[in-house]
Amino acid sequence: MANDIQFNMIGIDDLLSKIATVNDETKRKTGRSALRRAAGLAVNHAKEGANRVDDPETGRAIADNIVLRWNGRLFRLTGDLGFRIGVMHGSVLRKNGSTEKNAPTPHWRLLEFGTEHVAADPFVRPALENHIAEITNEFATQFEKGLDRAIRRDAKSRSSS
Repeated sequence: MANDIQFNMIGIDDLLSKIATVNDETKRKTGRSALRRAAGLAVNHAKEGANRVDDPETGRAIADNIVLRWNGRLFRLTGDLGFRIGVMHGSVLRKNGSTEKNAPTPHWRLLEFGTEHVAADPFVRPALENHIAEITNEFATQFEKGLDRAIRRDAKSRSSS
């Protein structure tokens, strides 16, 4: 269902040398924090796209239901860090469903993927595709800052011992 997105990172030799100096736990914690910050940018862009396609006259807003969640299953199975960006409440609208703020918005799938009668007007996929450079740079910047903090903290603890 989901398309794979692949890219190459050029010019991160300094970052790779810093990664080699820290332990695995520090890499995971720093990576998770940096990945959350970067994924937050994708969520913000997805919310902007949802606001573009959503009808302001209805009581439900898709942008209010776009969330970022830790992918614990991916981490347990592979050890890879990952976050999921999606729309809460799935695609099923219960009978007599609420129209209040943060109420389920199952129609998001119809807009994102289209139907046989309506062309797709995606707002989640372009949030990542159109901003991949910005999101990647944010990840690299945050990861490098976190590694610098961990290296300084480690050096400080070694000098005080």
